[in-house]
Amino acid sequence: MFSIYKENISIALTAIKGQLLRTILTVFIITIGITALVGILSLVGALENTISGDFASMGANTFTIQRYEFKTKHSRKRTKINPILSYKNATDFKNKYTFPFTKASISFYATRAAEVKYQNKKTDPEVSILGINENFLENTGATLTSGRNLTFFDIKHNTRNCILGADFLKTIFDDNDPINKTITIRGMKFKVIGLLESKGATFKNNQDLRVLIPLQLARSMYTLPNIDYNISIKVADKQFMEGAQDQAIALFRNIRGLRPQEINNFGIERSDDLLNKISDIVGYLYYAAWIISIITIFGSSIALMNIMLVSVTERTREIGIRKALGAKKITIASQFFIETLLIGQLGGILGIILGVTIGFVIATVAKFDFSTPWLAIVAATLISFIIAVISGSYPALKAAKEDPIESLRYE
Repeated sequence: MFSIYKENISIALTAIKGQLLRTILTVFIITIGITALVGILSLVGALENTISGDFASMGANTFTIQRYEFKTKHSRKRTKINPILSYKNATDFKNKYTFPFTKASISFYATRAAEVKYQNKKTDPEVSILGINENFLENTGATLTSGRNLTFFDIKHNTRNCILGADFLKTIFDDNDPINKTITIRGMKFKVIGLLESKGATFKNNQDLRVLIPLQLARSMYTLPNIDYNISIKVADKQFMEGAQDQAIALFRNIRGLRPQEINNFGIERSDDLLNKISDIVGYLYYAAWIISIITIFGSSIALMNIMLVSVTERTREIGIRKALGAKKITIASQFFIETLLIGQLGGILGIILGVTIGFVIATVAKFDFSTPWLAIVAATLISFIIAVISGSYPALKAAKEDPIESLRYE
């Protein structure tokens, strides 16, 4: 039995080599479907890793007060325009919020188009300047690779100290230690006291190309109207989260001057709730990716079946000769079935390689957190095998049922 299958594999390989152009086209069709599956799932996985990493770093014991609630359904229009979180709102909250073992952070984006200079070098005007207080790093999950954080003294006295994102190390410092160096922003000199750990970029928001400076100093440098501030609260123990959040809502309603019957004109989000909502969105992306890929693969399987039927028709005389020499139906069927499996698996392997490569390249360009999509690879392997089984079954049965006498007469 083994010798028969070995002979069938040899015949299948010979047939594949004999119809090289047809084989290449068939493999290409399967490769397209598998590439679509692996490539799309790789990108969705990289996107999920990036977004999850950004929010998970904040921890499960952090919540923020912001202008609006985070919405997952874009079709839901806002019926009310909430006022911005003003500086007075933010400072009043920080001064009056007294829940035990909590730390409040106030921050805002002063600009996203700053130019930073060091000696004779300067950055492109795409640097973000953030005004922060001493709790910003801890509350947002940011960590330092060197240097120190801005202290309460720095914030209170508006010292011209700053913390830089990781990209500055290469852009203007040529991998030299930037600590205690002096940079210039808008003609004002700042001493570098800390360097942030790299966090990458999400949707063109490069967190490694930002400068953190004291809050009041940022306000004096960038006097923009209607600045929307961000308030973040970190609780020492997650079990106190509900109490801390309830007190924060009550206090901020009072600061906003809301009456008891009025709804909140601000949003409050826990980092773990936000992460769950984002995971739900990514789940829908996975479903969409599977649907698109399955449609593509379905077309590939039909094309493979048609090509194998053509192959059976063209080799009718060969089938007749083999049957006349004593070949059984199962032997003839297995010959074409093995041929289909070889083509299907070859297309699957190429599709996996191309899909992972495309996913990696796009994720690298977009600065997503890419990881090897093992689930997509396993799925692609199984799907390419199933395609070959389904597409090869009917042509193989058709070949096995050929009448040897009629087959020998075929021209």
